[in-house]
Amino acid sequence: VVQPFFELYQSPQFVKIYRKEWESTVQAPIEDVWNFFSSPENLARLTPASVGFEMLTEMSGQKMYTGMFVSHRVRPIAGIPLIWTSEITHISEGSYFVDEQRSGPYALWHHEHHFRAESHSATVVHDILHYAMPLGIIGQMAHALFVEKMINGIFEHRELVIHGMF
Repeated sequence: VVQPFFELYQSPQFVKIYRKEWESTVQAPIEDVWNFFSSPENLARLTPASVGFEMLTEMSGQKMYTGMFVSHRVRPIAGIPLIWTSEITHISEGSYFVDEQRSGPYALWHHEHHFRAESHSATVVHDILHYAMPLGIIGQMAHALFVEKMINGIFEHRELVIHGMF
Protein backbone atom coordinates (compact mmCIF):
# COMPACT_ATOMS: atom_id res chain seq x y z
CA VAL A 1 0.00 0.00 0.00
CA VAL A 2 1.38 3.41 -0.96
CA GLN A 3 0.91 6.13 1.65
CA PRO A 4 -0.37 9.52 0.50
CA PHE A 5 2.33 12.22 0.41
CA PHE A 6 1.10 14.12 3.49
CA GLU A 7 0.84 10.96 5.63
CA LEU A 8 4.32 9.87 4.55
CA TYR A 9 5.88 13.15 5.70
CA GLN A 10 4.03 12.99 9.03
CA SER A 11 5.34 9.49 9.75
CA PRO A 12 7.85 9.06 12.62
CA GLN A 13 10.92 8.67 10.43
CA PHE A 14 10.33 12.22 9.09
CA VAL A 15 9.32 13.92 12.37
CA LYS A 16 12.13 15.53 14.34
CA ILE A 17 11.31 16.22 17.97
CA TYR A 18 13.10 19.27 19.33
CA ARG A 19 13.89 19.74 23.02
CA LYS A 20 14.57 23.05 24.75
CA GLU A 21 15.09 23.99 28.38
CA TRP A 22 15.09 27.30 30.20
CA GLU A 23 15.76 28.00 33.85
CA SER A 24 15.41 31.24 35.74
CA THR A 25 15.51 32.29 39.38
CA VAL A 26 12.70 34.65 40.36
CA GLN A 27 13.02 36.79 43.47
CA ALA A 28 9.65 35.84 44.94
CA PRO A 29 8.29 33.08 47.19
CA ILE A 30 7.20 29.92 45.41
CA GLU A 31 3.55 30.50 46.43
CA ASP A 32 3.47 33.85 44.57
CA VAL A 33 5.18 32.46 41.47
CA TRP A 34 2.94 29.37 41.44
CA ASN A 35 -0.22 31.50 41.83
CA PHE A 36 0.80 33.64 38.87
CA PHE A 37 1.69 30.74 36.55
CA SER A 38 -1.30 28.57 37.52
CA SER A 39 -3.72 31.26 36.40
CA PRO A 40 -4.31 30.79 32.64
CA GLU A 41 -5.42 34.40 32.19
CA ASN A 42 -1.79 35.46 32.82
CA LEU A 43 -0.61 33.69 29.66
CA ALA A 44 -1.28 36.83 27.62
CA ARG A 45 1.05 38.85 29.89
CA LEU A 46 3.88 36.41 29.19
CA THR A 47 3.51 36.43 25.39
CA PRO A 48 5.14 39.09 23.18
CA ALA A 49 2.78 41.39 21.28
CA SER A 50 4.38 40.23 18.01
CA VAL A 51 2.71 36.82 18.45
CA GLY A 52 -0.76 38.42 18.35
CA PHE A 53 -2.02 36.38 21.32
CA GLU A 54 -5.76 36.49 22.06
CA MET A 55 -7.45 34.31 24.71
CA LEU A 56 -10.59 32.59 23.39
CA THR A 57 -11.54 30.65 26.54
CA GLU A 58 -12.97 32.70 29.41
CA MET A 59 -10.47 32.28 32.25
CA SER A 60 -11.16 35.15 34.68
CA GLY A 61 -10.23 34.09 38.19
CA GLN A 62 -9.79 30.41 37.29
CA LYS A 63 -6.92 28.24 38.45
CA MET A 64 -5.59 25.39 36.34
CA TYR A 65 -6.78 21.86 36.90
CA THR A 66 -5.94 18.55 35.24
CA GLY A 67 -8.12 18.19 32.17
CA MET A 68 -8.61 21.95 31.62
CA PHE A 69 -8.70 23.05 27.98
CA VAL A 70 -7.44 26.51 27.02
CA SER A 71 -7.95 27.97 23.55
CA HIS A 72 -6.37 31.06 22.13
CA ARG A 73 -5.65 32.67 18.77
CA VAL A 74 -2.11 33.53 17.73
CA ARG A 75 -0.88 35.43 14.67
CA PRO A 76 2.84 34.65 14.65
CA ILE A 77 3.47 34.79 10.90
CA ALA A 78 2.29 37.66 8.68
CA GLY A 79 -0.80 38.17 10.86
CA ILE A 80 -2.29 34.83 9.78
CA PRO A 81 -4.61 33.67 12.60
CA LEU A 82 -4.13 30.20 14.07
CA ILE A 83 -6.30 28.63 16.77
CA TRP A 84 -4.30 26.81 19.44
CA THR A 85 -5.97 24.57 22.03
CA SER A 86 -3.99 23.07 24.89
CA GLU A 87 -4.93 20.67 27.65
CA ILE A 88 -3.45 20.79 31.13
CA THR A 89 -2.56 17.12 31.47
CA HIS A 90 -0.70 16.99 34.79
CA ILE A 91 -0.53 19.16 37.90
CA SER A 92 1.26 18.79 41.19
CA GLU A 93 0.15 21.82 43.22
CA GLY A 94 3.05 24.20 43.81
CA SER A 95 5.52 21.97 41.98
CA TYR A 96 4.77 21.52 38.26
CA PHE A 97 2.17 21.38 35.51
CA VAL A 98 2.19 20.18 31.91
CA ASP A 99 0.36 21.63 28.94
CA GLU A 100 0.00 19.71 25.67
CA GLN A 101 -1.31 21.03 22.38
CA ARG A 102 -4.50 19.28 21.26
CA SER A 103 -4.89 21.33 18.08
CA GLY A 104 -2.72 24.06 16.67
CA PRO A 105 0.37 24.90 14.66
CA TYR A 106 2.69 22.13 15.86
CA ALA A 107 2.70 18.40 15.19
CA LEU A 108 3.64 17.99 18.88
CA TRP A 109 3.83 20.41 21.81
CA HIS A 110 4.57 19.12 25.32
CA HIS A 111 5.56 21.86 27.80
CA GLU A 112 6.56 21.08 31.38
CA HIS A 113 6.62 23.97 33.90
CA HIS A 114 8.60 23.14 37.08
CA PHE A 115 8.88 25.30 40.21
CA ARG A 116 11.35 24.83 43.06
CA ALA A 117 11.90 27.01 46.12
CA GLU A 118 15.49 28.22 46.14
CA SER A 119 14.95 29.99 49.46
CA HIS A 120 12.00 31.55 51.28
CA SER A 121 12.15 34.49 48.83
CA ALA A 122 13.41 32.94 45.59
CA THR A 123 11.93 30.42 43.17
CA VAL A 124 13.54 28.52 40.31
CA VAL A 125 11.31 28.27 37.24
CA HIS A 126 12.42 25.45 34.94
CA ASP A 127 10.72 24.83 31.58
CA ILE A 128 11.19 21.76 29.43
CA LEU A 129 9.67 21.91 25.97
CA HIS A 130 9.38 19.09 23.44
CA TYR A 131 7.88 20.05 20.09
CA ALA A 132 7.76 18.91 16.48
CA MET A 133 6.93 20.70 13.29
CA PRO A 134 4.24 19.52 10.89
CA LEU A 135 4.90 18.83 7.20
CA GLY A 136 8.10 16.81 7.55
CA ILE A 137 11.10 18.35 5.79
CA ILE A 138 9.15 21.53 4.97
CA GLY A 139 8.41 22.03 8.67
CA GLN A 140 12.04 21.36 9.54
CA MET A 141 13.14 24.03 7.06
CA ALA A 142 10.63 26.48 8.58
CA HIS A 143 12.03 25.61 12.00
CA ALA A 144 15.57 26.40 10.87
CA LEU A 145 14.53 29.62 9.11
CA PHE A 146 12.30 31.24 11.74
CA VAL A 147 10.37 29.01 14.18
CA GLU A 148 13.28 28.24 16.51
CA LYS A 149 14.14 31.95 16.70
CA MET A 150 10.50 32.79 17.42
CA ILE A 151 10.27 30.21 20.24
CA ASN A 152 13.51 31.46 21.79
CA GLY A 153 12.21 35.03 21.54
CA ILE A 154 8.97 34.09 23.31
CA PHE A 155 10.85 32.56 26.23
CA GLU A 156 13.31 35.48 26.40
CA HIS A 157 10.35 37.87 26.55
CA ARG A 158 8.72 35.75 29.21
CA GLU A 159 11.83 35.87 31.39
CA LEU A 160 11.98 39.68 31.11
CA VAL A 161 8.31 39.97 32.07
CA ILE A 162 8.69 37.63 35.06
CA HIS A 163 11.75 39.46 36.38
CA GLY A 164 9.98 42.80 35.92
CA MET A 165 6.94 41.61 37.85
CA PHE A 166 8.62 39.96 40.83
